[in-house]
Amino acid sequence: MFTQSSFLALAMMSFFSSSLVYASDKKGVNFGSPDAVDNQIAEDNKKSKSHFKTPLEKNNLNLGADYSAVYLSSNDVSPGSEDNAASGMLRIYGSWNPVGIGTNNTGGLVWKVEHRHSYTDTSVKNFEFDTGGLGLITPPFSDEGTRITNLYWKQQLMDGKATVVAGFLDLTDFVDVFAMASPWTGFMNFAFSTGTTTIALPGDAALGVAGGMMLSDEYYLIGSFADMNSDPTKIADGIDSFFNDSKYFKSVELGWTKSQGQVYVDNIHVTLWHADESEKQGSNKGYGSNFSASRLMDGQWLPFVRAGYSQDACTLMEKSISTGFGYYGLGGESNNLGLAINWGEVKGSDDQYTTEVFYIMKPLDYLEVTTDVQYIANPALNTNESSVLIFGLRMRLAI
Repeated sequence: MFTQSSFLALAMMSFFSSSLVYASDKKGVNFGSPDAVDNQIAEDNKKSKSHFKTPLEKNNLNLGADYSAVYLSSNDVSPGSEDNAASGMLRIYGSWNPVGIGTNNTGGLVWKVEHRHSYTDTSVKNFEFDTGGLGLITPPFSDEGTRITNLYWKQQLMDGKATVVAGFLDLTDFVDVFAMASPWTGFMNFAFSTGTTTIALPGDAALGVAGGMMLSDEYYLIGSFADMNSDPTKIADGIDSFFNDSKYFKSVELGWTKSQGQVYVDNIHVTLWHADESEKQGSNKGYGSNFSASRLMDGQWLPFVRAGYSQDACTLMEKSISTGFGYYGLGGESNNLGLAINWGEVKGSDDQYTTEVFYIMKPLDYLEVTTDVQYIANPALNTNESSVLIFGLRMRLAI
């Protein structure tokens, strides 16, 4: 059995998908979710500016690397299941932007290579199933091994107000983006992430096209078009399946934000999606819609409401509503608190309720540590228990 002490010792065609930008008043800021390569590097560099990166950046080359690990435990697991799980991930990522140097209309290649591994028989991704809950926890933390998650060209247009990307994409960087959805720095349960468990997403390295634009100072249009059957461990197979299988995921999103620089936090959007059947993803042909609203108050409080509806797609939940808040800067400039509750309608079972509280701190410039507690009421896959508790610890070491 894997213990907590041993874990501590081990110390990501013309549909539009304008991803969201980190809260900033700068013009032409990078598009993408908080986990998108350029945004992740920029955020890490705010706190830890390594000397060797400076000459690379002068040549429009940005590099980053990190190692992350997650440990979960619960005393309320299904018979025959382990009571803990631990998984880790090494990521090496970067971008090279030779086009549009000195302007907001830059263009270049973005890449991310990962090694996803599990220290226990059950990966962190699947641990909630062992407790009897219906859901995923930090889905990237699996045991898939070496894979390419991002390999695409990104081109900014319209003085930074539009972006088009094409290649192998992580659609969670472009669909229903939410400031606290990152499995590395936000909520760990997928009920509070992309689609609130109601979107039939392809794998998180799908060959496709995405792009987007600000329609005005406050309104934006986003969308995506990607292969449902891409395999991140076999890039060549992904190219074949895109053109020959003809199984696609499509989405379009219309949103409002206070300004482009505040689109992560001051945001209201509606997303419509359609997905073809995919044996690889275990989903049927279906469609759905999602709603999300969040507002930053006093520079620290971030209340939010998110909801999703799915029809025929065989998603985890058919209907789902999440609400909660984040509090930035609690106990330190980089320390954040999050609390949320989710209601999910499960076909053929009682409604499941998930509550999560997390606190992330940054004891060192290059180290983030998160403590996490999840309470699941009416676990859909464990009728013998009225509730289960899951305790989590997450670490991210950035270079």
